[in-house]
Amino acid sequence: MTTDTNELKRVASQVRRDIVRMVHGCQSGHPGGSLGCTDYLVALYFSVMEHNPDFKMDGINEDLFFLSNGHISPVFYSVLAHAGYFDKAELATFRKLNSRLQGHPTTHEHLPGIRIASGSLGQGLSVAIGAAQAKKLNGDKHLVFTLHGDGELQEGQIWEAAMYAPHNKVDNLIAAIDVNGQQIDGSTKQVLSLGDLNAKWTAFGWEVLETKGNDIDALLVTLAEAKSRTGQGKPVVILLHTDMGYGVDFMMGTHKWHGTAPNDAQLAQALAQLEETLGDY
Repeated sequence: MTTDTNELKRVASQVRRDIVRMVHGCQSGHPGGSLGCTDYLVALYFSVMEHNPDFKMDGINEDLFFLSNGHISPVFYSVLAHAGYFDKAELATFRKLNSRLQGHPTTHEHLPGIRIASGSLGQGLSVAIGAAQAKKLNGDKHLVFTLHGDGELQEGQIWEAAMYAPHNKVDNLIAAIDVNGQQIDGSTKQVLSLGDLNAKWTAFGWEVLETKGNDIDALLVTLAEAKSRTGQGKPVVILLHTDMGYGVDFMMGTHKWHGTAPNDAQLAQALAQLEETLGDY
């Protein structure tokens, strides 16, 4: 665990290398959102959350994280591996036959760090609320964190959960939304406009923060602020303004890299932009 932003940036660079290599290796997966959310997950697992790589499913006496938009599994797997949950060499098996690293995280593979099967969008917030309420019942003072895509907010279950949490004072929960404006079929404005997300979440009774999701320094400040607002009767949501494909210039800001794998030449071009800091798997 560290608050050294230079070290966190080094971790993020290696995670981004892992992402493009993993997706290229099986010619399948979702690099765009994974690259965009790298800084947030690195900040969580290497600076903010109290968690134990000696994985126990019940998560007692530690902070929990639930990835709702499970299709960005490459970034989740890479961060878990570098955080010590399993050997990073296993990243080479991503989406291959008999791998524990499925395209969407699954619990029956018994991969350390995975507490729910996710990828059926809209469900992660409901699960996280249940876990947060269980912590309250157990007298566990730790927090529950979630991550969601902005396109995922088009699912009705999200808004049912968004009503439930403030009503029940689930104030040990910090949700985050990857606001990159892109989804599989185009921009969120074209597919189904989300409107004013700050106003929506505020109206539902949440504490709302906004930050630059690809700026480690800004993320640490915002996450510290989010933690300071827990325990006061309201859940907290962070709107992470990110660029899809961040770190690889030809992947940035377009939905075309939502679920497309790079070819050999594109992989080489991407890796040339991402410093190898912790050693490739």
